[in-house]
Amino acid sequence: MEMKGSPSHHKFYMPAEWNLHAQTWMGWPEREDNWREKARPAQRAFVEVAAAISQFEPVTVCASSDQWENARNQLPANVRVLEMSSNDAWFRDTGPTFVVLDKLQTSTENIREIAGIRWTFNSWGGLDGGCFSDWRMDQLIARKILDAERVPQFSHTMVLEGGSIHVDGEGTCITTEECLLHPNRNPGLTKDNIEEELKQYLGVEKVIWLPRGLYGDSDTNGHVDNICCFVRPGVVLLHWVDDESDPQYERSLEAFNVLSKTTDASGRTLQVIPLHAPGPLYSTVEEVGGLVPHDAKPRVANARLAATYVNFYIANGGIVAPAFGDIPRDSAAEKVLQAAFPDREVVMISSAREILLGGGNVHCITQQQPAAFCALPTSPRRIEDGDKVKQAFYDSLLNVSVLLN
Repeated sequence: MEMKGSPSHHKFYMPAEWNLHAQTWMGWPEREDNWREKARPAQRAFVEVAAAISQFEPVTVCASSDQWENARNQLPANVRVLEMSSNDAWFRDTGPTFVVLDKLQTSTENIREIAGIRWTFNSWGGLDGGCFSDWRMDQLIARKILDAERVPQFSHTMVLEGGSIHVDGEGTCITTEECLLHPNRNPGLTKDNIEEELKQYLGVEKVIWLPRGLYGDSDTNGHVDNICCFVRPGVVLLHWVDDESDPQYERSLEAFNVLSKTTDASGRTLQVIPLHAPGPLYSTVEEVGGLVPHDAKPRVANARLAATYVNFYIANGGIVAPAFGDIPRDSAAEKVLQAAFPDREVVMISSAREILLGGGNVHCITQQQPAAFCALPTSPRRIEDGDKVKQAFYDSLLNVSVLLN
């Protein structure tokens, strides 16, 4: 059902990622010009991510007709695989942004109506620096997901990717000027115009603008989910480097200066937790040599990769985060994440470099669908094998998109 007006007009808003999910949506990589060696290493990485998330909540992976059987054979049996065509597998950016309307609140549960936003997608910049020249199938992914779930839909002509925004669910959004104000997105809109649209469609009251994103993140023009994210209202994690000669240092410092001197929509001064960077990491001749050039943005050897631990996913009771094979730094990042999310289990993805080589990481390839119940008296941290009661509850969430129409 197509909804008229903006989400905020109907009292919808985007909930925080740590709210209870009905499921996670993912795509399936197959482009040989963006994923090396016929995408086989990347597919193994996607399987690792999907398997990790499926310990905490249902997962749906969407694969093309040519790849459906391959995906089904590789993915765990508890992961649903749907046939869906796409230009690539970045469902954070091509999938819908889900919003919710709180309909009924009691002492034990909060029942929500779910809707979705279909933004306009132009391959991270269209023909002016975008990642590929044909994005027609990706432009339909949000609609296909919402149609499949029978979720009411809002549409917007503004170009926006899900990785360019983070919200706290209490009225605050963080984004970057480098991305949202880039001329290859919405050249006809001013900063004030874009901020007003974010307020109308995300249901936020305040937008915090960081000047720039991660150094080397040319694919997305500085998505915020690579440099900063909310841990909880009033607290953020910030990608950090100590080396003042590193080109990222200036970017992280300017972000820190903005965050530490601003307040959120509730008037709280933000607490900033540094999450130290891996690397720096660079692409290798072997990795680039495994690509088949065609339509995607060319990859070159010895290019600095946009590696960050901030690009993690918050699942029901879990944190699924990238690891890069640097044991001391990976371990340090895991400890920071565990301290930031003491009630969640941290799972590090050992094959995350393969996702990084394609232009993003764990958060970029996942999209959460909120549950119709945003709070319950008890909620399992992990779906244990053989626990039929817990599994039945999570299975039921797959079939509940909208309550109390």
